[in-house]
Amino acid sequence: MTGRLVLVRHGQSIANVDRRLDTRPPGAALTDQGLDQAQKFAQNWQHPVGMIAHSLALRAVQTAGQIGERLGMPTTEIDGIHEVQAGDLEDRNDEASIDLFHDVYRRWLEGDLDQRVPGGESGHEVLERYVPGVTELRLRHLDDHAWHGDIVVVSHGAAIRLVASSLAGVDGGFALEHHLANTECVVLSPITDGRWSCVQWGSKLPPFLPEPDPHPGQDDVPGADPMG
Repeated sequence: MTGRLVLVRHGQSIANVDRRLDTRPPGAALTDQGLDQAQKFAQNWQHPVGMIAHSLALRAVQTAGQIGERLGMPTTEIDGIHEVQAGDLEDRNDEASIDLFHDVYRRWLEGDLDQRVPGGESGHEVLERYVPGVTELRLRHLDDHAWHGDIVVVSHGAAIRLVASSLAGVDGGFALEHHLANTECVVLSPITDGRWSCVQWGSKLPPFLPEPDPHPGQDDVPGADPMG
């Protein structure tokens, strides 16, 4: 098994710039910078790519399209891999709403997946809709010894961190501290018995351990994008 699952956060969107909790598809389009980020991702990726997939959200479709254009490859939409749904907080950018969203998300990564964003999803529900799509990609492609090449999946920051932490057993504290910037990725390699090994998280390589005395995270930085 030489191919890997590359979970890429989409390029910068208009909502990212506005710091909005933009989660309901189709959502906002990419900025010019976001389009350029997608092109640069494709230009700089060092491994063979066998497939490009994306969520139904416009920003993911556009990011995958730019990558596919650069690599001369088609793209495929995968059900269920859209962003964590913000529910009643959708499209808001006030600090109280962002803090509430982050508080629920933090509890998920601490193991309490029953918590729910008001009017939105629980952690269990996110995993239940997201993981089947990833599993199907593995069974159909990555577990085939004749398959060569990474599967690049353009998805969304909060969803990627939760799913990757769950699938690969990455420490929740690490996942909470290490946000993904636009077009950063988490790389999962399939290993025995249906398990996954995380081999890259953004710019970080294993081991993936929380910092003993972490600097303030993105959640604490005024004006930071809340969805990474």
